[in-house]
This record gives sequence, structure tokens and C-alpha cells, in this order.
Amino acid sequence: MTRPSHPPARRQDLVEHRFGHRIADPYRWLEQADSAETRTWLAAQEALCRAALEELPGRDRLRARMEELLSVGVTGPPVWRGTRQFFMRRLPGQEHAVLHVVDPDGTERVLLDPMTLDPTGRTVLDAWHPDQEGRRVAYQVSTGGDDGSLLYVLDVTSGALLDGPIARCWRSSVAWLPGGESFYYVRRLPAHAVPAGEERYHRRVHLHRVGADPDTEDRLVFGDGGPRTASYTAGISADARRLVVTRSVGAVRRNDVWVADLTRHGGEEPEFVPVQTGIDAHTSVAFGPRGLLFLHTDHEAPRGRLAVLDLDDPAAQGTPAPSAWKELLPEDPQARLEHFTVLDDPSLDRALLLVVRSRHAVCEITVHDLETGTRLDAIATPGLGTVGEIRSRGHEAWFTYTDPFTPVTVFRWDARDRTTSVWASPPGQRATPAAGTVGTMRRITCASADGTPIRVTVLAPHGEPREPRPAILYGYGGFGLSPTPVYNPEVVAWVEAGGVYAVAHVRGGGEEGAQWHRAGARAGKQRSVDDFQAAAQALCDAGWTSPRQLVAGGESNGGLLAGAALTQRPELYRAALLGAPVLDLVRYEHFGLGASWTTEYGSATVPEELGWLLGYSPYHHVTEAGDYPAVLLTVSEGDAVVDPLHARKMCAALQHAAGPVPAEDGRGLTLLRVESGVGHGARAMSRIAALSVDQLSFAAWQSGLFGQGHPYGQ
Repeated sequence: MTRPSHPPARRQDLVEHRFGHRIADPYRWLEQADSAETRTWLAAQEALCRAALEELPGRDRLRARMEELLSVGVTGPPVWRGTRQFFMRRLPGQEHAVLHVVDPDGTERVLLDPMTLDPTGRTVLDAWHPDQEGRRVAYQVSTGGDDGSLLYVLDVTSGALLDGPIARCWRSSVAWLPGGESFYYVRRLPAHAVPAGEERYHRRVHLHRVGADPDTEDRLVFGDGGPRTASYTAGISADARRLVVTRSVGAVRRNDVWVADLTRHGGEEPEFVPVQTGIDAHTSVAFGPRGLLFLHTDHEAPRGRLAVLDLDDPAAQGTPAPSAWKELLPEDPQARLEHFTVLDDPSLDRALLLVVRSRHAVCEITVHDLETGTRLDAIATPGLGTVGEIRSRGHEAWFTYTDPFTPVTVFRWDARDRTTSVWASPPGQRATPAAGTVGTMRRITCASADGTPIRVTVLAPHGEPREPRPAILYGYGGFGLSPTPVYNPEVVAWVEAGGVYAVAHVRGGGEEGAQWHRAGARAGKQRSVDDFQAAAQALCDAGWTSPRQLVAGGESNGGLLAGAALTQRPELYRAALLGAPVLDLVRYEHFGLGASWTTEYGSATVPEELGWLLGYSPYHHVTEAGDYPAVLLTVSEGDAVVDPLHARKMCAALQHAAGPVPAEDGRGLTLLRVESGVGHGARAMSRIAALSVDQLSFAAWQSGLFGQGHPYGQ
């Protein structure tokens, strides 16, 4: 390929002095996305990126294979409301999944297709919520990455639009009252009602009547005067007697829970009673039969336990603190509680509880007596993978299963005869290879810098390392979220081509429960990086790969993880893939949703916490003397969560360190890929394929995967 050169970028002599720290920020001007200087610089970066990527070998073969693997499609489990069932399905060739409905007579039809709403493919269906009778659906859409999310109401029978758009409803839950005339939902305050720069915060819970003016007629029911970064969920019991509201402040695995009896004070002015407040715990709640409230909590149980509160019990009429909860399922010391559902049907001899646990990121399902919690049975899954969703109705339950080489399949379990059957196979499964023909999955364990055991999932063409191979090491390690073994066309394509794909289960994630998350957050964030480095070193020491073949990868918080790894130990990696990364930990609070992440990272306005942040902030660790690997930064122009400025500033810093002309073999080359018309996450299938081809071809080039004799390199 033609030897690329880095475009020039002006370096400012900008230095801040904070709490005894000298903080240089030479590319502060790149925070201004719309300035003429930034636009000129971005145009040069785009030209470099496209010229460099489009010359790489194997792209056509990769694109064709990625399109095949993505054409597998997916079907989701059914949601029953009244006599109708609703589910999502994406067929081969479709850009987005489509909402389907099955009428009482068994007729299946398309209810909502994002491509019908917007043929450009830029509009995404964020969420959908049928009413209790199955006659109306509230749904939310966003376009081009906008985080406002518009809410509409659709008549299921006629398809007529009954309400909307209602703006500022991003990530809103919807709790319908019986009859489908009103619902509770979450909405941000209008921009004119909040301080400048805080337009993405200040959420409230409202009661809305279908067809009413949301700006003048909605009733505020919860959240007035609450913290600016608070987010809320609302849920209602099947008998509509009770409303539950949860609140989290910032992006933290901790929340408060309130419940209101709507029969006492009515739906417009509910009086809430605290169930959990002021406790360092996260509790998800669900209404059950006969006045029961189920509480999935990590209170005094880092891996989660299930408790129950009888709201009809006179003892619970006051303030039902955690001491009043009855434990139904105690914590499993080796497995994290993920999901549960209840089967309570007259055809069964007892009510049942189905429980999904994750044992070191691999899921299992068990069956329990609802009254006592006693384990009765287990439901087998096809392999070592992930149960993503589980839903129930009467005596039936539906759950999804997937693993790295198996697309999502929906299974149906019948509690009457304890049988499991396939309810929905992937619509285009012929595109996927037969089970076991791509590669194998195994787990290895390594020791981090402080001796903590770190598990690494390794996906490889063979069960044992025969020779070092090009490898991608992926990590996330933040906000209590866990990378789980799920079907990923990128992974399949990479392993099929002969590469190794590994996932480091580092602290900061949730694989081992709440304590695992806390150990890698705030002052402990460096532990996440240490864990990732230990995983990289272990892969090299065991012969899976070598530093000249290893690519670090991560997205969002994972981009921070991989960015810190490459700046702290650049000699350990040949290249890095940083997607929508957080990289400037001094300035992050001022952009995107950064102000809500201080509970995870800390704040640069606090002396001690600034010290933590500067200890690993990737942008601030790039030096002129550093010999850094090749880096591909990928961002979305419309990302309202992680501002692309992080990638712009990091790109300029790395390019300056490498000099105008990177090494002849590409080491030190930094590319910035900017995509328009999408945001932080969901996008059309064709866009997913295009992004994957760019990332994989870059990784293959740098790691030598498509070397001499490889079919993709011809």
C-alpha cells in the first residue's frame, strides 16, 4: 500500500494548573466540532482514513462474509398482552428488526417497520410497550443518533397513529393503566427550564393521557426537585393497584425504590412509600401474584439474591425497609443472579420460579418452588453461552440462547411436562457454519498485578495453542456491565480466517458481582487496566499470540480500557481498535453524558479524584517519546453519549508522537473514522458490516493475519 502520512495539527501551548498538577492540553481546540479549523482537519483525516483502509487486502472477502453472517437475522421471544403476542424479527436482507403482532386468530403481521418510517435507515426503534389489553403500543424512535427519542402511540388493529410525537423520552419506561387510555412515562424537562449545558438531564415521571397535550396536560407524579443526573423507571402491577418507581443518580449500580397504592390516592397524585432508599445497593423490582413484590437485589449479596415483600401484609403498610423483606433465593457465592420469571397457572400443581444465573459469564437456568425457593429442576441450554431474555405466560416460558458461534435461538419451556422445544430459529441460519467447525471456546485464568485471578475467554480455530496467531483482545470493565458469550459475526469471521479472539473479564465489570465492579471503579480503575495487561501477557506467554500479533480492542468504556493499555504498555500490542472511546478523563464531565459518570470515574473538580484520573487518562499519557502501536479510532458524528472530541484529541496526540510519516510497516499510524447519521450503538445492518470490515481489515493488516498464502490476502 502507499505509505500514508499524518495531516498536521496545531499544538496549543495550553497548560492548566489544578491542585498541584500541571496539565497540558495541546489539542483543546479540537473540542469545537464546528470550527473551520476542526472541519479542515477532519476532512484531511477522512481522506487519510479512507485511502489507508481501502488499500488493505482481504476487504472484499471480509465484506462478503460479514454480510452473510449478518444475514442470519434474529427473532425475539414473545410478549403477550391480552390475546395478542408481540415480537421482533429481522429477516435476511432487512436493515432493522421489525415489530410483529400475532392476532387472536393466529394471523401474523408486521406492526412497525423502521424502514417504512424512514427509508434511509437512519431511524432506530428504541423501545416498544404494548398496553395491558394488547390494543395499543407506545413506541420510541430516534434518528441519526439523536438522544431525544420521540414517543408515539399506535392502534394495533388499524395501525392508526393515536398520539405523538412526544419529545425528550430517551430511555423512558412506559407503564400502561388498564384500558389503554393513560400511561406513566419518563421525560426530560424542556431546554428552557434547565441551566445551559444540562439539557440532557433533569428527568421526571409523568402521567399522560393518550391524545392530550404533553406540555400542558401531563401530570408530574415523581422526581420534582431531584438530582439533575437522576434517571427513573416506572412499573405497574397487573391489577393496576400499585405503581413502583426506581431512581438511579448518575450511571451507578445503586438505586432507590418507592411504591404507591393507587387505590388510596388515585393515579394522578400517588403517595409513594420508600422500599429502599439511601442504601448502597441496586434492586430491580417486579410485581407478582397476590400482592407480592419481588426484589432482585445485591443488598448484602454482591452476586445478587431474590427477596419478596407482601404488600398486602399489614406489617408492610409502613416503610418496608430491607429488614422486612423475606429472602426467597439466597446468594450463590459463585454465580450472579441475572433474570427471573414466575409461572403461576391453574394447570400447575404449584407456582414456579425460573431463575437465570451467570456462573463466570456462562448462564444456567434453574426451576424453583415459588413459595419456598426450593430448587426443583434445571433447564438445559445448548452450550456454554448466554440466556439473554426469559418471559412467561401461564404454564409456558420463552428464553433466548446464544454463544459466540451460535446465533440467537428462542426456546419454549412447558412447565406441565418439563419439555423444551425450539420456538424460533434464526431466519437465515444457513449462512452460519455448522457447530464446532469454526473454532472452540475455552477459559484460561491469569493473575493480575495484585494477584487477583482474572478469567479470559479464548475463541480460537483449535482447542490448544499450536503456534502464536494474530489475536484481538477485547475488554470493557466498567459500570458493572459484563461482556457475555454471544453470537458476534465479527468474531466468527476473525476466527474462521485463522485468528484468535479473546475477552478479558476485568474488574469494573459485573461478571463476579457488585464487589467486582466496585474493585475496578473510581480509585480502583487502574485495576481494570492491570487486569487487561495481565490477560494480554498471559495470551503471549501461553503461545496463543505474540506482541507483534496482538490487537487491543474496546468500545465506549472499553475504549478507555484499551486506550489506557496501549499508552501504558505500548510494546505489548501491535495495534488497537478504539470505538467511541472515553480518553480525556480531565474534561469528560463537560461533554456528552459525562456528568453522570463521576460515580464511576471520579471528578476532576475534587483534588484526590483528579489524581486518580490523571493516573490513567490515555490522552494525558501520550508522550513524544512513546513508540505506540497503530490505532484505528472509530466514532459517530451523532454520538450524544460519548462525544467524538475524545477521539479527535487522542488522534492528534498519537499522530504527533509518531511524526508526519509513520513507520514503513504501519506501526504508529493513527486513523480516525467518523461516521455520520448514527449515534452511540444501534445502526442499520449495512452500516454494521461496513464498520466491521474497516476494523477487521485494519487488525488483520497490522497483525499479519492475511499474510502470504492466506486466501483473503490473494
